[in-house]
Amino acid sequence: MSKISTSCGTIAILVTLTAPASISLADGANGHAHRASAETSSTPHASINAGKAGTADSSARTINISMNDNYYEPESVSVKAGETIRFVVQNNCDFVHEFNVGTSAMHTSHQSEMMMMVQHGVLRPNSINMEAAEAMQASMGHGMHDEPNSILLEPGQRGEVIWTFPASSDVEIEFACNVPGHYESGMLGHFSIN
Repeated sequence: MSKISTSCGTIAILVTLTAPASISLADGANGHAHRASAETSSTPHASINAGKAGTADSSARTINISMNDNYYEPESVSVKAGETIRFVVQNNCDFVHEFNVGTSAMHTSHQSEMMMMVQHGVLRPNSINMEAAEAMQASMGHGMHDEPNSILLEPGQRGEVIWTFPASSDVEIEFACNVPGHYESGMLGHFSIN
């Protein structure tokens, strides 16, 4: 996969164009990373065929993932079937990005939820509004972005996802950013399961 040469500014325009005009895209950093947690997950995005949440003591190795303008470094990762990996993810861009492990179908499903987060003022181009997330959680039962296969990071933040890959290599698994417009701009990578 090759990098698409666009900038974070282009991504911001895509987010703005895909969100309803009534959404406030005001700036306001709150210094909070949405951390995935198996214990707090209420709607399982991760299905058995894409793997499952892992634990730090079971991780075989650590892989650093850098989130840049609209691409990841590395763009592809080789893993062993059944291997547990600790991904340390750093957002090096000026905008909110996500690292989400799943199949293409899982990402498609999650993108509509991410759009709802934009529509409810939770996701802003460069920050996460925790008050809006809590209000969305209280009124709709979701909005906290707390799945074990995903982490949502503001600019400059670092977090981790610990993931156990399936024992079979017959499923195609990607890592992707599902913030509106980002996946479509090419912000995805692939796992090679051996």
